[in-house]
Amino acid sequence: MSREERQKLGNQVLEMFDHAYGNYMEHAYPADELMPLTCRGRVRGQEPSRGDVDDALGKFSLTLIDSLDTLVVLNKTKEFEDAVRKVLRDVNLDNDVVVSVFETNIRVLGGLLGGHSLAIMLKEKGEYMQWYNDELLQMAKQLGYKLLPAFNTTSGLPYPRINLKFGIRKPEARTGTETDTCTACAGTLILEFAALSRFTGATIFEEYARKALDFLWEKRQRSSNLVGVTINIHTGDWVRKDSGVGAGIDSYYEYLLKAYVLLGDDSFLERFNTHYDAIMRYISQPPLLLDVHIHKPMLNARTWMDALLAFFPGLQVLKGDIRPAIETHEMLYQVIKKHNFLPEAFTTDFRVHWAQHPLRPEFAESTYFLYKATGDPYYLEVGKTLIENLNKYARVPCGFAAMKDVRTGSHEDRMDSFFLAEMFKYLYLLFADKEDIIFDIEDYIFTTEAHLLPLWLSTTNQSISKKNTTSEYTELDDSNFDWTCPNTQILFPNDPLYAQSIREPLKNVVDKSCPRGIIRVEESFRSGAKPPLRARDFMATNPEHLEILKKMGVSLIHLKDGRVQLVQHAIQAASSIDAEDGLRFMQEMIELSSQQQKEQQLPPRAVQIVSHPFFGRVVLTAGPAQFGLDLSKHKETRGFVASSKPYNGCSELTNPEAVMGKIALIQRGQCMFAEKARNIQNAGAIGGIVIDDNEGSSSDTAPLFQMAGDGKDTDDIKIPMLFLFSKEGSIILDAIREYEEVEVLLSDKAKDRAAILKGKMIPSYIINSNPEMENEEQPSSENDSQSAEQITSSSQEVDLVDQGSPEESSLKSQPESLSPADTDNAASVSPSEQISHPMENRETTSLDGECTDLDNQLQEQSETEEDSNPNVSWGKKVQPIDSILADWNEDIEAFEMMEKDEL
Repeated sequence: MSREERQKLGNQVLEMFDHAYGNYMEHAYPADELMPLTCRGRVRGQEPSRGDVDDALGKFSLTLIDSLDTLVVLNKTKEFEDAVRKVLRDVNLDNDVVVSVFETNIRVLGGLLGGHSLAIMLKEKGEYMQWYNDELLQMAKQLGYKLLPAFNTTSGLPYPRINLKFGIRKPEARTGTETDTCTACAGTLILEFAALSRFTGATIFEEYARKALDFLWEKRQRSSNLVGVTINIHTGDWVRKDSGVGAGIDSYYEYLLKAYVLLGDDSFLERFNTHYDAIMRYISQPPLLLDVHIHKPMLNARTWMDALLAFFPGLQVLKGDIRPAIETHEMLYQVIKKHNFLPEAFTTDFRVHWAQHPLRPEFAESTYFLYKATGDPYYLEVGKTLIENLNKYARVPCGFAAMKDVRTGSHEDRMDSFFLAEMFKYLYLLFADKEDIIFDIEDYIFTTEAHLLPLWLSTTNQSISKKNTTSEYTELDDSNFDWTCPNTQILFPNDPLYAQSIREPLKNVVDKSCPRGIIRVEESFRSGAKPPLRARDFMATNPEHLEILKKMGVSLIHLKDGRVQLVQHAIQAASSIDAEDGLRFMQEMIELSSQQQKEQQLPPRAVQIVSHPFFGRVVLTAGPAQFGLDLSKHKETRGFVASSKPYNGCSELTNPEAVMGKIALIQRGQCMFAEKARNIQNAGAIGGIVIDDNEGSSSDTAPLFQMAGDGKDTDDIKIPMLFLFSKEGSIILDAIREYEEVEVLLSDKAKDRAAILKGKMIPSYIINSNPEMENEEQPSSENDSQSAEQITSSSQEVDLVDQGSPEESSLKSQPESLSPADTDNAASVSPSEQISHPMENRETTSLDGECTDLDNQLQEQSETEEDSNPNVSWGKKVQPIDSILADWNEDIEAFEMMEKDEL
């Protein structure tokens, strides 16, 4: 790119800043932020609350303070001098408003310190700011003392919010009840607080910030060396145990490295390097950066990434790890080229997850650092694209408006202060020559809000001991601690195509995530070779299939609860082609899951034992099937039960005479549910009950599910099919052993006894039994429903019915949230977040039954059962319990046996 074009683009950045800053000053000041669509200021309390986003607003002219050092970087020194005078004249820091400690620190305290840093620099130059006498620093010190009460916790971690006027404890403060904070919120203080201490000589600020960092380091997960997203500020327990480099954690890592740069304390670098090694080991799956569980870091915690991780390539440049920085940056750029902006979150296959874009600057930041490191003009073209997109899609008459939806181009009436603090700073520096800037930018370090702090602070007011506390409680791998970075001035001029060679394989990563996959299949057919294994054809009992999986880098993990989990490590594949086949195989499993999600969700069904001595008093909650006779639309099916042979029902029955005209009992496993149904139907069965082979399973403790089809046409199955967990199934099996002839009723809900016993010669006290006794006797499927409702899993699971039979492939669709019981061990649930995109090195998906969670329907079913209370029509005659015991002792004993089984 020619110097003239770079100057033209630099001037364009200046004009864009003037448009944004000028409209803020004209239409919004002294409000905190500009609302660019309505051309007015956003004042806290006068606009509808936006939740946590508004915690950045403190009625302290936020955008003006955040923009102070940007004015100097853009060589607008006169405007800077005017802005400083306005801040000193108009800004009040003693407002009765609750603000975020984190946001106030990085934006306001950082803005005041950055303004002070450049004010004293200009004063030394002798032309501007000659009147300045550390007034911004005094304001910063005042604000620092207002933030200190937030640190009044046993851990030293600050409260997330504080009242600028009343602090934490006072009733008027309206805060101080929070228990959790994010890792970044507590770990992104050291630069501003240490700078405040070094500027003023008041050591308390740096001490508090160091204590918070020390506590976070102590609480890292020792086996993985990762930290979670949120932590309890009183106990130090991790609340959210997923870990990544995006929202909630991002700037904690950034400040560890930059604290070493600014303060020269080796322990900060050692901590950063320890974390960085863990990040590259577990989270980095080039070019992706995917969250994992801190206790089980080989398991992905989600299948999407948030936009805040776009800062990480820039941090990797500071670390000196250029190659992965180039890779991740290129992936992000491809997403931007697809959507014009970086969506707030996007999936591993680069679809929009959250569509907003509040004009975040992190990608521009990484672009600037990569250009500084490589000198590659490619990054100038990237910056040019950013400028064009901002002017084309975000520019409005009163400034620049955030994108409400990057897919539609709709706007949001919002222009955050960080847009002026960071975006224009990095874009201008990207195109500027050294002589275009009135000071040496290399003498300063950027905070996370791009405020400038001078490096000479490292030797000023050093009252803090630099004793290395890191090595005292961790064994450090010396090979991980490079004290120097690679000299990019040598690396890149010697190989100008170095960066391009890294980017080239990623050019089609968004539009064609596996460009060779389809070609590979077509070539296989043309050459006569056997095509790759398809997910729909996979059978876990086929040794050849298992060998193919191994070749593709896919391994089977048998879980304790009977499920089988598929995990792919592309690096373990026999070749890159096999790795691609494995990735496609995993994707097909995900697609199977999506298909199952679209299938109708059915409520639970009932299996009611109606023969002697039960007479309908025992009702078992059963899972329905997505095929066969729909019991909600047709009359219930009634018949005696008989066990099929073979018991798994996976081949032609050898005892058709035994199941003819009866309801067949079959065991889960070895083949598809639909195949079992066809085999018993061909033998003349009028219905089927599949009993779980996972011993001890119960609807009390496991989510109910529905049996899915085999992906083929199941219209030929005409009989009803229901599923019972092991505990419920054993009741029927025990009854068969005890009474031989057991008759059951398969229905959509339990029937009252009057209907069941109609026409039967039964003593009146069975029909007209005591309602209170009935309540005791009747098993509560409502309780089953409630317990099942409490057990939820994550958004998608690919399930195989049992350990030995992944061929019963079917998929669960479950709510995304985890119950408290599951949260602590979320990895064991095998969430769909483990299913990663083809570009990952690891891809995980959970496989269990051809079953779909019914949690959402259970409460409705419970209410239906309540509405059909059988007591209503049973008459008013009540027989004493002694009479029942005398007349029918055998039945009572049998029922007591059922009560012992908690039914």
